[in-house]
Amino acid sequence: MAAYRIHVQQKEKVVHSIAAALRTAVTVTLRHEKMKPPVEVTLLLTDDDQLQALNKEYRGLNQPTDVLSFESGETMPGMQDDEPYLGDIVISLPMAKRQAKQGGHSLKAELQLLTVHGTLHLLGFDHEEPEEKDRMWWAQASILAQLGAEISGPPEDAEV
Repeated sequence: MAAYRIHVQQKEKVVHSIAAALRTAVTVTLRHEKMKPPVEVTLLLTDDDQLQALNKEYRGLNQPTDVLSFESGETMPGMQDDEPYLGDIVISLPMAKRQAKQGGHSLKAELQLLTVHGTLHLLGFDHEEPEEKDRMWWAQASILAQLGAEISGPPEDAEV
């Protein structure tokens, strides 16, 4: 039976229930966008230093960020039926903790938002133009509501 394969790798550790909630966030996002399995995604929870290095290398910005997505568009050789590998989502756990505290919500909610946001980027969403941003923010709010998350999206002034 075809399934979504979501791998959570943790350089920075979270409790099992949060890791499970993040797998669910990816799954609900893929279903919301009608992405049929099999599909594979890797989610890496790491630190500010790694996000800063990746942000500098891939976006030319020498500063940490909260989430980056790297589309693959390839298949994973050796996997059952050469499943499509959608890509990687990399999240800074320390930044997520700071943003959750600043926003007055739980770390789980912040990580759900960042995971949904990153997954939408893997699916081709962007927020550079107002129309794109409206479409992405609507999808995020809809998915976060399905998840029962305590937030519906980033603050209005966020540059996510």
